[in-house]
Amino acid sequence: MREKVKAKLLIVIDIILINISLMMAYALRFDGDVQNIPPEILNKNIVYVFIIATVIKTICFLLFKLYSSLWRYAGIYEMVSLVNAVFFSNVVMFSLIFVDRILLQRNISILNITVPASIFIITFLLDIFLIGGVRFAYRIFRRVIRGEVIRVNNSKRVLIIGGGDAGAIIIKEMKNHPELRSIPVAIIDDDKSKQGRKINGVTIVGQCKDIVDVVKHKEIDEIVLAIPSASNKIINDIYSECSKTHCKVKILPSVSQLIDESVVIQKIRDVNIEDLLGRDPVQLDIEEISSYIKNQVVLVTGGGGSIGSELCRQIASFQPKRLIILDNYENNAYDIQNELLSRFPRLDLITIIANIREKHRIDSIFRKQRPDVVFHAAAHKHVPLMEANPTEAIKNNVFGTFNVVECADKYKVKKFVLISTDKAVNPTNIMGATKRIAEMIIQAFNKQSTTEYVAVRFGNVLGSNGSVIPLFKKQIEQGGPVTVTHPEVTRFFMTIPEAVQLVIQAGAMAKGGEIFVLDMGQPVRIYDLAKNLIKLSGFEPEVDIKIEFTGLRPGEKLYEELLLAEEGLQSTVNDKIFVAQPLFVDFALLKREIDYLKEIIMTDADSVKDYIQKIVPAYTKDSVSA
Repeated sequence: MREKVKAKLLIVIDIILINISLMMAYALRFDGDVQNIPPEILNKNIVYVFIIATVIKTICFLLFKLYSSLWRYAGIYEMVSLVNAVFFSNVVMFSLIFVDRILLQRNISILNITVPASIFIITFLLDIFLIGGVRFAYRIFRRVIRGEVIRVNNSKRVLIIGGGDAGAIIIKEMKNHPELRSIPVAIIDDDKSKQGRKINGVTIVGQCKDIVDVVKHKEIDEIVLAIPSASNKIINDIYSECSKTHCKVKILPSVSQLIDESVVIQKIRDVNIEDLLGRDPVQLDIEEISSYIKNQVVLVTGGGGSIGSELCRQIASFQPKRLIILDNYENNAYDIQNELLSRFPRLDLITIIANIREKHRIDSIFRKQRPDVVFHAAAHKHVPLMEANPTEAIKNNVFGTFNVVECADKYKVKKFVLISTDKAVNPTNIMGATKRIAEMIIQAFNKQSTTEYVAVRFGNVLGSNGSVIPLFKKQIEQGGPVTVTHPEVTRFFMTIPEAVQLVIQAGAMAKGGEIFVLDMGQPVRIYDLAKNLIKLSGFEPEVDIKIEFTGLRPGEKLYEELLLAEEGLQSTVNDKIFVAQPLFVDFALLKREIDYLKEIIMTDADSVKDYIQKIVPAYTKDSVSA
């Protein structure tokens, strides 16, 4: 109701301004002297001109919806609408007078009025000045009355990195919303042709190499990275420069989020560690490769874990006939079950609590559910814990995997995808060795089974349960120190979604027995990761939060590998994914070794590592390797 009253009041004001504009146009046209107006113009019903102009222009303004905008937020869009409405209304007036003049020559004039053509040019400019001026004056007046003038006190001085559309939108919103207490002070852009130019009144003052100097001279409090199309490598390089300034750094994540300009400022977020991987995340054409999942019964073991739960999320979006979550830990399984049921209400979802070590239980599940595709993500993966409890690693990662693989063969599963790890390559720990045996199991079964078995090998997953990132975050919350095993230790990293995309694509590519490997770019130094995470948390490394080196743990490498020397490497249709050729694994021999391993665990658990070394000759136990 209040807005309707305001709209009616604005119509009245516009009617007054239309007439003032017309009077001023006549005054300007005839030098402000009524005596200069020719009698044929002054006496030709000039009052009718004012009445007709008022009616036509008011109707045009209504048609162009000038009274439906909230003018306290007026911007370019509203101004363009006003110009169009004023132009159209004056064209209509001119056309009407012109037609009447032609009719007058034939003695059939309707209006019988005379108006100089120049009047309409003058009124066009005056209408824009008066009607537009009133609207923007109201906006400024409202901000002053409400105390929304730019606040100097308690306001952040912001440096915008990126002189493109995203930067322009952010600057506009910061200026339009002083309550954000963010004052755009300067812009950084590497385009030399833009230097010295202004965007929405803010000057481009330098390039990325000048960030430190600009922050110092402009007294910057916060930096916003507004380059949504930039690669992760560029973001990483820019952040490295920004980290030298001690300013809070935020980022606009992607160009897709700029569709709605009115809320772009809300999408600025803190920089995440994923933004600093130093390479672009691998993007796969999931729609093309997921046809083997649609209308199929899909089983995910370890479906409540980091990788398993993300597998379930992505699989659910491809309309499987049924999705089966199998996990030994009920809390995780319960969480992902509720999430999927909420997001995919039509999904046929079954959640099963079971242990893959129990062969009869797994057999009964396969017999009843008859899965078409199996993703095997259930495993013990924590290196230090498994080093201290080797028999548990063997029971789960070897015996449990054998049970699931055997059932897949028995019940004619079409595809079986094993989640493996870079630690299976030349393993120096029991976890890696057991995962290498798991790879050997699927390669051995592949030789004699109709099921297509494949393994997917990748490095560390950012943010997964038990990974280094959650540990670092917890240590930072506690005030430090952040513990790193060695200053030169490096690891390959990937995000959970791209790891899962690789797993799904591997299933599509599988011909049987392969081990798929992702091109993960350059390894990341854990020490650098720790420093960046401390900075992202708003602290200064070694000043606010200390970093301590604890030494490599038993079975831990300085550098991880992704490929055995004898495996070879071939490219695939995806230039980011490579395949290691199947190695010959004698099924009968491997089966005997696994059966004997079961006996050793029961009778002589202390010698299990020695026997693991016989199965996996590349395994070097009780050592720290560089």
